Amino acid sequence: MTLTLAAQARSALGPEPLPLRLYLGGASEDTREHLPLVSPVTGDVIAAVPVPEREHIARAVRLARDAQTAWAEVGAFQRAEVCHRIGDALLTRRDDLARLQTLEQGKPLTESVADIEEAAQLFHLHAEDMVRLNGETLPVRDPHKRMVTFRRPVGTWAIITPWNFPVLMMAEFTAPGLATGNALVIKPPAHTCAAVLAATQAFEEAGLPPGLVSVLPGAGQVGEMMLEEPGFDAIGFIGSSATGARIQALAGLRRTIMECSGNGPIVVCADADVERAARAAVYGAYLCSGQVCCATERALVHRRVHQDFLDACTAEAQRVRLGDPFDPEVNLGPLNNAAVATKMDHHIQDGRQQGARVLTGGARRAGMPTDLYYEFTIMDQVTPGMAAFREESFGPLLPVTVAGDDDELLRLANEDALGLQAAVFTRDLARAFHFSEHLQVGQVVVNDTTDYWDINMPFGGAGGKHSGWGRIGGKWTLMDMSDVRTAIFDLS
Repeated sequence: MTLTLAAQARSALGPEPLPLRLYLGGASEDTREHLPLVSPVTGDVIAAVPVPEREHIARAVRLARDAQTAWAEVGAFQRAEVCHRIGDALLTRRDDLARLQTLEQGKPLTESVADIEEAAQLFHLHAEDMVRLNGETLPVRDPHKRMVTFRRPVGTWAIITPWNFPVLMMAEFTAPGLATGNALVIKPPAHTCAAVLAATQAFEEAGLPPGLVSVLPGAGQVGEMMLEEPGFDAIGFIGSSATGARIQALAGLRRTIMECSGNGPIVVCADADVERAARAAVYGAYLCSGQVCCATERALVHRRVHQDFLDACTAEAQRVRLGDPFDPEVNLGPLNNAAVATKMDHHIQDGRQQGARVLTGGARRAGMPTDLYYEFTIMDQVTPGMAAFREESFGPLLPVTVAGDDDELLRLANEDALGLQAAVFTRDLARAFHFSEHLQVGQVVVNDTTDYWDINMPFGGAGGKHSGWGRIGGKWTLMDMSDVRTAIFDLS
């Protein structure tokens, strides 16, 4: 099957793969080795990705440390002005960046447009956050002393970002990092780096001093080389819990911000608005083809409303259109890579073998340009022993599990090593507070999708779980990317 609009977008890039270059301290640089970037949408090679070597990483760190020393002394308002200009420059490139991101990532173009807009908004938000990041004057027992606090940047950060929101998640660290006076060396995945590298033009247009940001795309070995580099003061990571554990082992005592996997349950209580819950569950399972850390990975439903919920979800699933992600009527594009598609195959097969019922979808769609176009799938009668319950599927799969009462709903929700974000549907305020306080996650959304996110919310994992620590969003990221400095003055 030919995807007409996707083919046009690919053709607009030219007949040859885009010759990408490293963004090293503000300048473009080629490498000896390149990797092909294959579009999950069309199956074509759309770019040649430069493979950085250890020397490139070491040079990026040297440039970053030199530039950061001066950047730390620039006033908060002056750094904020540069961040505002970066946000404006990203918006002027919105359409081009969105098209490139959709080609390399696979998500619908409407989602990519929203990603670029939110990335730009992050630079504006953190610029405003920075000029309002106050210190304190603290009481001191000695009447002849005065104690004040203020913020200082941590230094130079190694940033490792995932492939599901390439430009947005680069901005989630870069905007607060620059606003607080840090420098950053960013490693996006090799197979979703084209839009991130193109976005660096915004840094140059905004007048960002050279050296403060480098972008070195690559696979896991590039990330490991970065972590072996002693010049990094801190590490920021968004990705899987397994990779996060490996990164933390290499990080030692250096500062880290870790946003890792989720297995987001949506809890549907007996008094829920079932139609609303179904809309939220289906949306939470298909946004970005389900490749979201806070996707609806499990629907835990009270027995009393189980069948009504299934009926509503099945009806809502009819509105999910799989196809050409450049078509404005399509809201489900291909998966990004073969590993996720294989995991979907396994979760559905494992569920069927253990007695689960597949109500919609359940397979890859034949006749598409690649084998990554996966049908939206609802699977009922999922039990805690099944892989789809225990593991993050990271695809367009909605597993449904039945519970008898609130206690069982809460137990099932917390019966997981991960604890990122959950949702609960109820009309009862006391019940909403009960679940909000006892669900073992970083954020609880009441009567909306698990995929709810706002650039100003403190997003991250709960203690005791394997979903990380630190917070992405609003002033909380600025605080995590800076140190509290205390000064004590003797007046005697």
